[in-house]
Amino acid sequence: MLVANAKSEVQGRTTLGGVLLADISKMEIERIVADGDLDGMLAAAILRRVWRGVPVRFSHPAEVRRGDVDDWMTRGTAVLDLPFHPDCGLHIDHHLTNKPTPSQQEAAAADGCQIVWDDALSAARVCFNTFREVTDLGDIEAWMGMVDKLDGGKVSREEFLSDHPIVWIGRTIDASDDEYCQALLHQIVEGGAPQDLVNLQFVAEKIADAKQEFRHLQSLLDECTNVVDRMAIVRLDERGIRTNGYLVTGHVGEKCDACMIIHGFEDAESDGKWPLSASFYSNSFLHEDGGVFDLTEMATAFDVDGGGHANACGCRIQPLSDDVEVEKRNVTSEDIERNIGAWMARWGRRSSE
Repeated sequence: MLVANAKSEVQGRTTLGGVLLADISKMEIERIVADGDLDGMLAAAILRRVWRGVPVRFSHPAEVRRGDVDDWMTRGTAVLDLPFHPDCGLHIDHHLTNKPTPSQQEAAAADGCQIVWDDALSAARVCFNTFREVTDLGDIEAWMGMVDKLDGGKVSREEFLSDHPIVWIGRTIDASDDEYCQALLHQIVEGGAPQDLVNLQFVAEKIADAKQEFRHLQSLLDECTNVVDRMAIVRLDERGIRTNGYLVTGHVGEKCDACMIIHGFEDAESDGKWPLSASFYSNSFLHEDGGVFDLTEMATAFDVDGGGHANACGCRIQPLSDDVEVEKRNVTSEDIERNIGAWMARWGRRSSE
């Protein structure tokens, strides 16, 4: 039986999730698709140490679910920190809702796809543990502590608001700016230390922009955030802006136990914009050891591809009827309120469950 998060020795060979790690490094990986955030960036950098020069495409969970990266999917494609794609050859992840069952892992392997899943704070950590024995990742280790904290909800409010180089580098990463992402990836692959990268002109300029946007977002939150039953509901739809739970919960403070961020565009299908989606985060500054509710119940309520972690997850807005049933039609702005209402009904039952 394969156990998805078990790491052990099999006849002297290390395994993770029942997969022989030495065998993984011998795969013929020809391209990489990774999440367009700090975790995905470090995960991609680690794989580029193993498979030098292979092209990397940064994406987003909603784009994978929508089929935007289907043209990149072959048995030579590694998918990192993103939902599983049945046509890929290697899938590495840590999200709880993407945890494969032993039978799913065996079936994928029989079909030519290896799945490496571990209950780690970051996908980069899973990659680090997978390949540390086959390639030198000594310099990457300097990134890992903060990447784990940021992606795993373990960063303190003081660290989040600090000038820590990794915190600010993370805020510059945007999958839509491929030229910048590729340049930053190259620097990390070549061994650039965080404290050195922030002084490179092209990174320093992005950080300056990020700091200005950070201040703008802080002021914007006051006008687009509504706290209901200790849930901070943030409406960023149609604004072309994304943010994460740290900024929201750090700004709202002790008035919320969690936040719900709505982003994307109603006309995303025709214009190639982000689809209308929601992200859910526990207030990790207030609840350091876990939130008051498993937020994946909201992320998976209507979107079969929704999910993530209990304290950090997301999904697409779904077309709902007045009876809260998923309909086969395009999503409209009115569906946002229906989704929010249904999610808040579930949230309202948290104290009785």
